[in-house]
Amino acid sequence: MKMISKRVCASTLALLYGGWFAPVVQAYSFDMIVPDVRQPAAISGGSACPVRAHQLTAAGSIAVRWSTALNSNPVTIVTQNQTASGRLTEIEQVVAQALAAWTGVTGTTLTPATLTRTATQNACGPDGVNSICFDQADMAFTPGVLAFTRVITTDRIGVQVGSSAVSTQLGQILDADIYFNPSDSNTAYATPQALAVNPKAYDLESLLTHELGHFLGFSHSAVWSAIMFPFAPAPGTFSGMRPTTLQPDAPLGDDDRTGLRVLYPNPADAVHHGSISGRISPANPLALPASPPGVTGIFGAHVVAVDAASGAVVGATLAGWSCSAPGPAQSDGSYEIDGLAVGRSYTIYAEALNGAVDPSQFINAVVSLCRNTVSDPGWPPLQGCVVPAVNTSFTTRTRTGP
Repeated sequence: MKMISKRVCASTLALLYGGWFAPVVQAYSFDMIVPDVRQPAAISGGSACPVRAHQLTAAGSIAVRWSTALNSNPVTIVTQNQTASGRLTEIEQVVAQALAAWTGVTGTTLTPATLTRTATQNACGPDGVNSICFDQADMAFTPGVLAFTRVITTDRIGVQVGSSAVSTQLGQILDADIYFNPSDSNTAYATPQALAVNPKAYDLESLLTHELGHFLGFSHSAVWSAIMFPFAPAPGTFSGMRPTTLQPDAPLGDDDRTGLRVLYPNPADAVHHGSISGRISPANPLALPASPPGVTGIFGAHVVAVDAASGAVVGATLAGWSCSAPGPAQSDGSYEIDGLAVGRSYTIYAEALNGAVDPSQFINAVVSLCRNTVSDPGWPPLQGCVVPAVNTSFTTRTRTGP
């Protein structure tokens, strides 16, 4: 059996600008950013607690445009309809379905996205407009990268990108662009209609749905059934199920849905407001790293919630820290999994990231938890911290709770 060597690249924090207050601990695995507390409290929130990257400041839709500039030599995107207008219609249908997978999740404040076209060749860039580009070269296309998402997130209020995107909240995403590799002659993407007769092509819908997760603020998931799992499906195959009119979010896993409800919670949702939290402590505290100081719990464990009745994974998080104003984050082994359906029983387990998924796939969810005088000259020492190395060598056991 051939191993899948190509992976979907994680989103990249291109610029770090403005933000807002954070919850005590994180849930799921999101891109994080620490507000710039060197600024007045009115624009920084006055706290060095990490905040989640997010698209919307209130309930609503997200505007997205896609560039109709497509590579023709070689043809990068294979479609069933080979006419000029038919190709564009077929690709746009895939884009719309991928967007609908995320906006179709119940219990969130997302509404159907606004999708438009642009004929601009290089439409992706720091212009304050969310764009998808299928034929734009970029230095990030190193060997093995099929697609990536570049995100501009703010660490203070009042930052402007482009002509109209101005941050009103901390952690707000002001620009998110999705790039597909246009220049690898050995790589092609196929629409769902064309995938069966092009078994060497990658499924365009799966890859785009994954990248839209980064676009919304997600890091990766270590849950193999999640669309945010960091590795692309093998050529000729697709992740999850195809969307339907009755279930537009079918390509997503329950882990993806739970994460989206945490990132864009709907106050009117009376079902998915359950929460499980705790702390992962070492049996021998002397086993904790001496450097950096202040590490009092296991950092970087993958904590998973399993529905006791169905056996399905419904939520997971990258554990190991908590934070309360004025910060900084504390590496105390804390975890919290939110967005769970109430009235159900769950089994919780923790595992090290030492299997198919490793810590390198969670860069934006880990290294961005702290700032200090070394990385940011002039940073207040009392609100500075250093992210410890992810613990990948522990084994776990559970004990009865109170």
